[in-house]
Amino acid sequence: MADPGAPRSGPASATGRDARSATGPDARSATGRYRIVRWLGLAGALPLTTAGFLGGALPDERSTTRVWDSGDGPLTVVLWLAGTAAMVWAWWALRDGAPSTRWAYVTAGLWSLPLLFSAPLGSRDVYSYACQGWVYADGGDPYVTGVAAAGCPWLTAVAPVWRDTPAPYGPFFVLLAALAVVLGGGLVGTVVLLRVLAVAGLLAAAACLPGLARAAGVPARRATWLLLACPLVGVHLVAGAHNDAVMLGLLLPALLILVRRPSQLVAVPQVGSGVLLGLAVSVKATAVVVLPFAALAAVRGRYTWPALLRDGGPLAVGVLGGLLVPSLLSGLGPGWLAGLVRSGDTVQWTSPPTAVGMVVDYAGELVGRQPDAVRMARTVGLVLLAALLVLLWWRTWSALRAREKSSIMRLADGKALPDSLMINIPGVQAGLVGAGVALAATVVLAPVFHPWYATWPLAVLAVSANRAGWFVLPCAAASFLALPDGTNVARLVKAPGAVAMTVLVIAAVLWALRRLRCPPTGWASDR
Repeated sequence: MADPGAPRSGPASATGRDARSATGPDARSATGRYRIVRWLGLAGALPLTTAGFLGGALPDERSTTRVWDSGDGPLTVVLWLAGTAAMVWAWWALRDGAPSTRWAYVTAGLWSLPLLFSAPLGSRDVYSYACQGWVYADGGDPYVTGVAAAGCPWLTAVAPVWRDTPAPYGPFFVLLAALAVVLGGGLVGTVVLLRVLAVAGLLAAAACLPGLARAAGVPARRATWLLLACPLVGVHLVAGAHNDAVMLGLLLPALLILVRRPSQLVAVPQVGSGVLLGLAVSVKATAVVVLPFAALAAVRGRYTWPALLRDGGPLAVGVLGGLLVPSLLSGLGPGWLAGLVRSGDTVQWTSPPTAVGMVVDYAGELVGRQPDAVRMARTVGLVLLAALLVLLWWRTWSALRAREKSSIMRLADGKALPDSLMINIPGVQAGLVGAGVALAATVVLAPVFHPWYATWPLAVLAVSANRAGWFVLPCAAASFLALPDGTNVARLVKAPGAVAMTVLVIAAVLWALRRLRCPPTGWASDR
C-alpha cells in the first residue's frame, strides 16, 4: 500500500532533513516559504493578544456590552480580523504538512506563546467553569442550581445566557473546576489554573499525535501541523481555556494506548484506555460517540464478533469505571445529563438543523403562522445523527471484514499479505477515521455549534484521514465566527445565514444521495 499521506514531489513538501540537505534555488525557496509561514502566524497571534486586552472577554461590566460599543471597539475588531486572517492563511498554506514534525511543534508553540498570556478570547465560558466550580466547592449542586441562584461572586463575568442554566459538563470536570477555585483563591487565580488545565490537556494530546499518525499510516508532520497550528486551537483552547482541550487530552492518549498495545491478548491496556475514554466522556458527553470506533481499533487478529467482544469487553469495563468513579467521588451522580438539554438554549444558524428550522419559521411568519420548527428540526437532526452513527459503524465493520476476507483469499492463492495488513494499519485507520467522522457528524447535526467544537473531529481526523481539505476548510471558516469578547458573528446575520446554511444542507443531501448509489469501499480501502 502506498503511504496514504505521502508528500508530493517538489520543494513545498520536502521534509526537514531534505530541506537542510538540498541545495540550489528550490531548497532556498522552500526554506523561505517556511520562514514566511512561521513569522506570519506569529504576526497574527500578536494582534489577537492585543485585541484580547482591548476588548476581549474581560471579567467586568463588558459581559453585557458588545465589543464594537467600547471606546476601542473599531481598533479591536480590525486587530482581531487581521490577526485571524494571518493565522488562518499561514495554517492553510502548509495544510499538506509542515517540513518536519519538530518544526510543526516549534512553530505552533511560538504562535501559542502570546495567546497563553492573553485575556480570555472568543468566549466567556471560562467564567462559567469558574462559577460552576465555585458552586460545588461551596457545597451546592451545579446540576440543580444555576450560578446566579447559587450566588457566585463572579456572576457579572458570566455570559447572561448561561447564568441560570445547570452545568452541562461531567462530574470529572466539575471536580477539576472546583479544585481550580480552591487553589486559585479568586477569579483571576481560578482562570489561570483553568487555562493551565487546558494547556496540560493540549500538551497531552500533542504528545500522542506522532504515534497515532504512524499507526494509521499518516505523516506525523502533517497531523501535528493540522491540529496544533490551527487558529481554533490557539484562540479557543489556549486563550479561551475551553475544557475541550481537557477532553482531547484524555481522548488521544486513550486511542494511542489502543493502537500501540501488543498483539498478545492482554486486557490491562484496554482497561486503561477505557478509563481515559470514560473520563473524557465525564468532561464532555460528546466523546461518547468515539467509543464504538475505539472498540474497532482495539481488535487484534481477525475481525469477528468473538474478537470484538474479547478486545472490546475490557475497554467497556474501563469506560464504566472512568464514568462511575468521578460520579461517586463527587456525589453528583448522573445529574449532569439533564444539563445537556439546556446547552441548546441559544438559536444559531451555524447548526444546520437549527438553520433549517429557522428558515421554516421565517417562511411561516410570511403567511401569518408560527410553526416553531426549530425544535422539530433539532429533534430530526438528533434522530438522524443516531441513525448515521449506527450506519457508519456498520459500514466500517463490514468493510474491514470484507477486506480481511479478500486478503485471506489472496493468501490461499499463494500471494503474500500486504505489509499494511500485517501491522493492522487498515483496522487502526478505519477505527480512527470512523471516530473522526462520527465527531464531525455530531458537530454538524447537534442543536448548536460553537467554533471550538470543530477541534473535536480535527484532532482525530488529523492523525487518520488520507485527505485533509474537506475538514480543514470548515475549520478555517469557523475561525472567523467569534469576536474577541465572545460575540458570535452569526448573530449579526441571522436570516441570511440561515438561508445560506439551508441551501448548503440541501446541496449536501443531494450529494449524499448520489454517493449512496455507489458501492461502499470502506474507510481503509487501498488507494
